[in-house]
Amino acid sequence: MTFEELKNFFKNDRFAAEIGCDITESSQGSSVVTIAVNEKHLNGNGVVQGGVIFTLADFSCAVAANSEEIAFVSADGNISYMNAATGKKLISRAEVIRKGRTLAFCEAVIEDENKKIIAKASFTMCRIR
Repeated sequence: MTFEELKNFFKNDRFAAEIGCDITESSQGSSVVTIAVNEKHLNGNGVVQGGVIFTLADFSCAVAANSEEIAFVSADGNISYMNAATGKKLISRAEVIRKGRTLAFCEAVIEDENKKIIAKASFTMCRIR
């Protein structure tokens, strides 16, 4: 699947689009997705809300898992928050660790524009028919 075909498919992911997820890179089994942080992403403490970070990680893993074929959705996800996200941009780099017939295992590292690690996440993706 070409990069443009993949981006076109994921335009239908309305929540990711609404919060500003932007697919900037994708290749076989990997992706880079960014969010330009603005006021709507912040919690009461003035830092990026955890759900935004989780969505970014989930979306980047979905892009990585579907980089060759559209067939995978999230079945399980786990995230560890390591630092408060206070920067202007978040970058999630996702990679498929293993893909089988029915499951794909993905990992994502979320950083800010200064390469400070904000979170690490892992997702199990399930093939849909």
